[in-house]
Amino acid sequence: MHFPVQKKIQVGFFIAFTVIVTASIFSYLVAKNLLDNAGRLNHAIEVSKRLEVITRQLKEAESAVRGYNLTKDSSFLNPSIKERIGRISNEYILLRKITAESEKQQRHLDTLQELLEIKYMQFEAGGQILSQQNKESSVKEGEKYMDMIDDKVRDMIRIEETLVQQKSELFHFYAVLWVPVIFISSLVAILIGIYSYITLTREFKLQLHIESRMKSYQRELQQNIQLLNKTNQELEQFAYVASHDLQEPLRKISTFSDRLQSKFKSSLPEDANQLIERMVSAVSRMRILINDLLIFSRAGRITPESIKPVDMTKVLEDVLIDLELPLEEKNALVNYDQLPIIEGSDTSFHQLFQNLLANSIKFASPERRLEINIHHRIMAGRDLEVVKETRWSEKFCRISIDDNGIGFEQAYADRIFLIFQRLHGISEFSGTGIGLAICKKIVDSHNGFIHAYSAPDKGATFVIILPLKQQQEGS
Repeated sequence: MHFPVQKKIQVGFFIAFTVIVTASIFSYLVAKNLLDNAGRLNHAIEVSKRLEVITRQLKEAESAVRGYNLTKDSSFLNPSIKERIGRISNEYILLRKITAESEKQQRHLDTLQELLEIKYMQFEAGGQILSQQNKESSVKEGEKYMDMIDDKVRDMIRIEETLVQQKSELFHFYAVLWVPVIFISSLVAILIGIYSYITLTREFKLQLHIESRMKSYQRELQQNIQLLNKTNQELEQFAYVASHDLQEPLRKISTFSDRLQSKFKSSLPEDANQLIERMVSAVSRMRILINDLLIFSRAGRITPESIKPVDMTKVLEDVLIDLELPLEEKNALVNYDQLPIIEGSDTSFHQLFQNLLANSIKFASPERRLEINIHHRIMAGRDLEVVKETRWSEKFCRISIDDNGIGFEQAYADRIFLIFQRLHGISEFSGTGIGLAICKKIVDSHNGFIHAYSAPDKGATFVIILPLKQQQEGS
């Protein structure tokens, strides 16, 4: 399966983005654990420091009491026992705040509080004059509770060390993963960057090559268009000159045949007169054919200067006036809408309607009165199947011309718009087979469409689709 370059680059950048996000998450987790580990270590140091201060101050107070009991020197009680107890209590309060988030440490502090209260009472009692027996008993009690306090302090320090160890292990786990993740993600990002650079460079070069080829094609196309326009002009000039040149011998043939008939008709055999009549008829048809060719060569030839808003209703009414006599001969009934104003050549539109209506008159059914109905609809380009997507925003007028004539097989619907194509013999219906070809040429020159729909003895419908406004070059 072939993936386009744009899709590959999108997938590559998505993978790179995913890898970078993953690496960023790991980096965040490593940094967070590092900070947590440092915070936990600081917390453990702070707790150990406070516990050490409490232990030291307890031992200093106990040494002061013993010194006083041994020497009776009051200087050992300076600072006083009360001040020493106050300092220890302050340290205890700070320790309580520091360990507020640990229920286990708070329970240890509750026990430590009870032991400290006992020590406080021992200090206060030791500051008094005691007998020898009471002194010995007081020392033993002091050592006992001091050992208990030391055990409690060690338990609390052990808890802090355990938490620090746990944080260190988690940090080590992330640190071990972090290095390969960062390495792999960096490697993937580098590879994708190199691939993207190579792909984009190749695509850029290809784009430059395509643009160069397109410019070359455009130059060739422009040259071909100029050559084609020149050829068309030469062909039109040739057709015009040839037609005029053909007219002269036809006029002479017509003149000589007329003289021959007028002078020698009575003396010529009947067969000779018939041949002369056939020759005159052939000359007449040849003259009509030449005139139609001239009309065809000029049909649809529009310039920006000839494009203007055309009242299609007015054009249709003028055509009906021109065809008044043949319409009366057929006793025809013509129904039509008020048509809109359409940009184009009024002369070409006049010829378009005249040829289509003349076609309906020519192929009228002898069994019924000819009826022609002309209707229209304004439609958007997106609602018309024949209009390309690039023209969906344009407005079009769809004009239908229906008649109840003899009709034709739908299989010939495209053929009738070709030049010199006839569905009936010349003995049945007159004409050169150019009229509908002229209609198509006119509609094509106005960037429109024409179609025919019919069935034998069911009449015919010609549908013309014209843009309301002609797109000028450069617009």
